[in-house]
Amino acid sequence: MDIHQLRIFVSVYRNRSFSKASEQLYISQPTISEHIKNLEKSLGCALFDRLGRKIEPTTEADLIFPKALQLIEDLERINDLVLKSSQRVKGKLYIGASTIPGNYMLPQLAADFRNQYPDVFFEIVIADTRKITDKLVSHEFFLGIVGASMETKILNYEPFLDDELIFAGAPKYMENLSAKPLKIYQVPFLLREEGSGTRKTMEDFLQKMQINLKKMNIVGVLGSTDAIKQAIKAGLGTSILSRRAIGEELANGSLLEMKLGWEMKRPFYLATHKKRTLPAQYKAFYDFLIARGE
Repeated sequence: MDIHQLRIFVSVYRNRSFSKASEQLYISQPTISEHIKNLEKSLGCALFDRLGRKIEPTTEADLIFPKALQLIEDLERINDLVLKSSQRVKGKLYIGASTIPGNYMLPQLAADFRNQYPDVFFEIVIADTRKITDKLVSHEFFLGIVGASMETKILNYEPFLDDELIFAGAPKYMENLSAKPLKIYQVPFLLREEGSGTRKTMEDFLQKMQINLKKMNIVGVLGSTDAIKQAIKAGLGTSILSRRAIGEELANGSLLEMKLGWEMKRPFYLATHKKRTLPAQYKAFYDFLIARGE
């Protein structure tokens, strides 16, 4: 028994005719007859007595008819609820974001999205890329925005905006520094923590350029981009940071950039679990972010 068979049964019952039900439902009369036969077989009873050209509902059909109507009405209400839910963008958006997108991009993007959909509420957790990825894998987030794609087969990564990493430091280190590895190895250098998307991207680029990170003068590992930014402004050393994070400092001269002779560009990713369906408000925000990246 299925809902389609019940719809046909209700039409035949009301019309007391297979041919009229066929016209009403735009289904051929043989198909109508076949569905009724299958329903009768499934229920183990006759539903209509065939009296020449006329049909009459059986006692069992009289019992089933109001229940069938109720089931159909309930299904239509369920469909209506789902449709309204998908059309109305509202509710909580609990999102994980790595440091750069979380601090320097997501606030403006969230504000722009909420201008369109004022019934949404944002809760944003900022952590390194590895932690956000782990929480996506364990189903704590529907959506993550990260600076690197980690090696996992159960997440989808969709690039949506680009970022550039640059070598930067306070003027006392940068004014006489050249891009030669020998010089780079000598200056104090600060790293992000393991699991950071910025660090992973930096390590990949340095390896490609045959610059050995182990030979660099590492003076500290800090847990956020802001911490590194404040440290290098204070003269603790140099680092490789997102241009988005230090645009103001580059403009006012408190930090200087050294051109390394190659670009360190990376995409930011929208990360989702392959086996999870995004609720309506998450799907709307996901599509909004993709559109902003085009």
